[in-house]
Amino acid sequence: MRLYDSRKRIMVTGGAGFLGSHLCDRLLEQGHEVLCVDNLFTGTKRNIDHLHSHPRFEFMRHDITFPLYVEVDEIYNLACPASPVHYQHDPVATTKTSVHGAINMLGLAKRLKARIMQASTSEVYGDPRVHPQTEDYWGHVNPIGLRSCYDEGKRCAETLFFDYHRQHRLEIKVARIFNTYGPRMHPNDGRVVSNFIVQALQNKPITVYGDGSQTRSFCYVDDMIDGFIKLMDSPADFTGPVNLGNPREFTIRELAGKVIAMTGSKSDIIVKPLPSDDPAQRQPDIRLAKEKLGWEPDIQLEQGLAKTIAYFQNLLAMG
Repeated sequence: MRLYDSRKRIMVTGGAGFLGSHLCDRLLEQGHEVLCVDNLFTGTKRNIDHLHSHPRFEFMRHDITFPLYVEVDEIYNLACPASPVHYQHDPVATTKTSVHGAINMLGLAKRLKARIMQASTSEVYGDPRVHPQTEDYWGHVNPIGLRSCYDEGKRCAETLFFDYHRQHRLEIKVARIFNTYGPRMHPNDGRVVSNFIVQALQNKPITVYGDGSQTRSFCYVDDMIDGFIKLMDSPADFTGPVNLGNPREFTIRELAGKVIAMTGSKSDIIVKPLPSDDPAQRQPDIRLAKEKLGWEPDIQLEQGLAKTIAYFQNLLAMG
C-alpha cells in the first residue's frame, strides 16, 4: 500500500546512471529512503560514491531483466542504456531491459500496490513528421533499424505500462524524456553535448554528422528531475504520457559553436555522414506538462552548458 506520510521508501532502477543518480540525490534531500538498483552496465559507482555513507541510501547490484523481490512504496524505472553507443553495443540486452525489465517492475508494483513511473523517451516519435511533437502523435519509427532496440523497446514498455493500468488498475506514470544533459553524463556515451564538450576541452576536432542542420532541444538535468517528481506526485488519474524537455530548439551546428566559444577551444568542426534513422528534428510540445504538472524548464542552454563544462573539466583533470 502506498504510504502518504512524508517519508517513503523509493526504488530507482538505473540509479547509478546519469539521470538516476541525480534523482537519488533529490529524493534523499526530500527525506525519503532510496533503494538504488543498477547492474552497472552503463551506470557507474562514481555517480553514487557520495551517497554510500548516507543513512537512508542503499545500493543493490541487480539486472532488472530478472525478477526482484523488495518492499518499496514507489518505483522510478530508469534502467536502460540511453545513448546510441551503449544501446547498440548489445541491442538484444537493450530490448530485454526495456521489455523484460518493464514486466518485472510492473509485476513488483502490482504485488506491492505501488505507484510506478516509466522513463520513456522522445525516441518513441522516431524521425517525426509532426513538429513539435505532441503526446498524441504515434510516431514514425523504423522497427528493424539500428536504433530499433531502443526505440521499439521503449514503445513496447509504454504498451505494457498502459495494459497493466487498464487490466490491473495499477497507478502508472509515463514520462517521455527529450535530450537531457548535465554533470555525470558519461564522457564516451556518444551523445552530442558530452561529445562536443570533451572534444572541445581536448582541442580535438568536433564531429558533426550530416550538415549539422538537424535540430535538438536540450533540457538541463535539474529541470528534468523536477519534472519526474512532479509527475510522480500528480493525481492518480493523470498517467501521461507527458513530454518533459526544453522546447528551445537549436541546430547541431549552433550547439557546436556555443561549446567552442564557452570552452575557448581551438577545435575545428569536421563533418561525417549522418547515421541511419537519425531524426532530423526533435522538439517537445510541453503544453500538457505545463497544464497538468505546472512544470516547465528554468535553466537555459548557456547556463546549463557552463555547469556541464565545469564538470567535464574536473573529470578530465582527474584522468
